[in-house]
Amino acid sequence: MALKFYGGGNMKDGQATAADLLVDLLIGWGVEVVFGLPGDGINGIIEVLRQRQDRIRFVQVRHEESAALAAVGYSKFTAKLGVCLATTGPGAIHLLNGLYDAKLDQIPVLAITGLPYHDLIGTFYQQDVPTDRLFSDVALYSERIMGPAHVESVVNQAVRTALSKRGVAHLAFPNDFQDQPVTKDHPSKMSQQGHTTAEWKMPAVVPTPGDLERAAAVLNGGRKVAIVIGSGARGATAEIEKVAEILGAPVAKALLGKDVLPDESPYTTGTLGVLGTSASAEVMKAADTLLLVGTSFPYISYLPKADKVRGVQIDLNSERIALRFPVEAGLVGDARETLRLLLPLLKRNPDRSLLETARRSMREWWTVMEQRGTSQEMPMRPQAVAWELGLQLADDAILCGDSGQNTFFAARQIKIRRQQRFSCSGLLATMGSALTYAIGAQIAFPERQVIAFAGDGGLTMVLGELATCVKYKLPVKIVVLKNNVLGMIRWEQMMFMGNPEFGVELQTIDFAKVAEGFGLKAIHVERPEDLRHSIAELLSTDGPALLQAVTDPFEPIMPGQIKPEQAKNYAEALKRGEPNRERIGLTLFRDAMEDTEENREVVCEALEKGFFRDYSG
Repeated sequence: MALKFYGGGNMKDGQATAADLLVDLLIGWGVEVVFGLPGDGINGIIEVLRQRQDRIRFVQVRHEESAALAAVGYSKFTAKLGVCLATTGPGAIHLLNGLYDAKLDQIPVLAITGLPYHDLIGTFYQQDVPTDRLFSDVALYSERIMGPAHVESVVNQAVRTALSKRGVAHLAFPNDFQDQPVTKDHPSKMSQQGHTTAEWKMPAVVPTPGDLERAAAVLNGGRKVAIVIGSGARGATAEIEKVAEILGAPVAKALLGKDVLPDESPYTTGTLGVLGTSASAEVMKAADTLLLVGTSFPYISYLPKADKVRGVQIDLNSERIALRFPVEAGLVGDARETLRLLLPLLKRNPDRSLLETARRSMREWWTVMEQRGTSQEMPMRPQAVAWELGLQLADDAILCGDSGQNTFFAARQIKIRRQQRFSCSGLLATMGSALTYAIGAQIAFPERQVIAFAGDGGLTMVLGELATCVKYKLPVKIVVLKNNVLGMIRWEQMMFMGNPEFGVELQTIDFAKVAEGFGLKAIHVERPEDLRHSIAELLSTDGPALLQAVTDPFEPIMPGQIKPEQAKNYAEALKRGEPNRERIGLTLFRDAMEDTEENREVVCEALEKGFFRDYSG
């Protein structure tokens, strides 16, 4: 594809500048939006974006971290390249958290940063940070643009690398080079102008026939086959359900795979791990064969015992094969195409007992979830907010989660339907992802319902982006669970360490008043009987709106199958001086009595031996 100049910009005496070239190359690659914040280190690029507003959109955020996270959200929900832009020094540094989110979740993002004047780099000049070296870990490709003649080749290579390897690419652009006319620089004698183009296609990668046969032999040899899927299985929903039917295999989901298979599917047992269901935990214990599809689920202890279970893995990234589980057959390829080739080789498993047991367990699980989700107790349980929201979401809604206890409730209480989308920060698990992802999603899909589901800790980190929603009239709907505590951290201190909580209480913020100050419609709810009307009002609002839901700060984290040591740690934390020991002890006991028989026995035994015996004495 030949490069086309679109005119305008910084053209000097009718000549295109290096910044013109950069932006026109992005347009040629199909980039439609750039998230960022202006600064004097990128003035040349900003001017060209001003002149190209009819072809490429610049979205100004209030913090560069948000630009990177919005680019990640945009890319996750569109499968397109996300692009973010920041000035040199602090602006570029602020991008890093969001870029690590892209790196760890394998999302294609291009970051463009400024640099000081090219002949003052390395001389302690203002904001002199060598971002090309700084970004060398987060980025698969990080290069400093050395002049106008260098722009075309490095832009094309950066974009190709981000898309091909599904990660971050970075370009650092000295600010004086941005204004330099293309004609003032010439290719070296070993190069020639126009030697690179924007031609690129994603390869259709599939395993060899021999690898497919080996994998089929392992799966056909299993009596109790379990499947775990992640975001890498996206687009293969029909094939996953066909494989599950043939093998009689329940399908557990890593968090980022929550929307790959709808929660209404008769094959899924929901999410896996601490945030997971009791049915998923039971399946992992009972399985004799495991099929992993498009997932690098990090919590290895929640997978089946490796010495007793055979395994097969499908992943487009060969580096991820056998990373978490010692599989016998690793199939490197696209999930959908690989499953299509694998299906004819599979034999119907006559043993349906694992799938039937999982279905019974899921019916029991959803009964418990509905009981908690429709609870009229006060203080209002956070499960009630998530449950009612899930009932009212549009059929094609995009739900953006944050990181914290709110993620726990979103993963469990909200039933994702077939056309709905869900994502959050996966392996990085950064707070502040809900609102920033939602901005990226709403920019990409202005007509769809987009929800940011956050806690008060995460929302506070990116509160300035409420202004972004208002500025661009983005109809993002924000649900904030307000409990004045870093809930997930509190429960991790107690459940994993046996320590009393410390440093987790938050100064109260009236998010409704704050939102109104930004110009959003704000709704406050603290009684469960008011939830239905309040959420309906939120979702029917034309522009951006925020629902502040005041919830019980002492609602605990209860894994689908709590481990005895976790229950013991809870009791130990209560004994060792937990400041809210009485209230937490009671809510733990209440949740245990509602839960599965196994959880009830484990938690009650730990509390009886620890907290209750000590408390009664």
